[in-house]
Amino acid sequence: MDPYLEGSDWTSVHAELSSEIARQLAPQSRPKYIVRLERRFVSEMPEDIGIMTGDIYPDAALVSTDRKDKVAEAVAAYGFQPIQMATVMSSRVPHVTIEVRDVAKRELVTAIEVLSPTNKCGEGRKEYLEKRRRLLCSTAHLIEIDLLRSGQRVLMQKPLPPAPYFIFLSRAERRPIIDVWPIQLNARLPVIPVPLLADDSEVKLDLQLALNTIYDALNYDLSLDYSRPPEIPLEGKAAAWVNERLQQSRSL
Repeated sequence: MDPYLEGSDWTSVHAELSSEIARQLAPQSRPKYIVRLERRFVSEMPEDIGIMTGDIYPDAALVSTDRKDKVAEAVAAYGFQPIQMATVMSSRVPHVTIEVRDVAKRELVTAIEVLSPTNKCGEGRKEYLEKRRRLLCSTAHLIEIDLLRSGQRVLMQKPLPPAPYFIFLSRAERRPIIDVWPIQLNARLPVIPVPLLADDSEVKLDLQLALNTIYDALNYDLSLDYSRPPEIPLEGKAAAWVNERLQQSRSL
């Protein structure tokens, strides 16, 4: 995983990686299954709002001459002149789910979620946990791909091992036990199984191949500033390892 992709480019990465996963799985699962992208929008409200404590009253104000009359009228009518500021509003963030459905009945067999920041904090997390609960109560398998270090992880009965990235596979017939892949920063993203209906063999998802494909095809190297630390900070050994890799690449 490239930690620089976790920043402002993530919305693009999320959408393109989901599409590439679908393209990789579609030929493996035909003719009995179809792979489709299900799109939805989640409202995101910034949680960190800057608030200044205390009231500040200016002793004097400068007003442009063309507004003097209007200001005087407003002050006379209401006793004060309002200032203009922007409020905080929610924004609609696109989310994509990869769905594997059987051709005969179009029933959901496997859902694959590439997690976004809105899945891991605030109101978006509540919405995602409700969707996750419904999937875990269904007969569908669920794969969750968490390539983000920030935010809260999925709910587990015991603490997860220390790792920056995770993949979770919940097979319908084995719940509540799920397969967990802890992924270190310097490790290759794994090839994971994608289960289908009980009578059919699982197919394989090469997550590293999918990520490399979209990185090269969409030229993410041109929008990422590798001369600076990543937007989501690294610390300790992880930061040292990334700096070493960047120095090696510059010397080539």
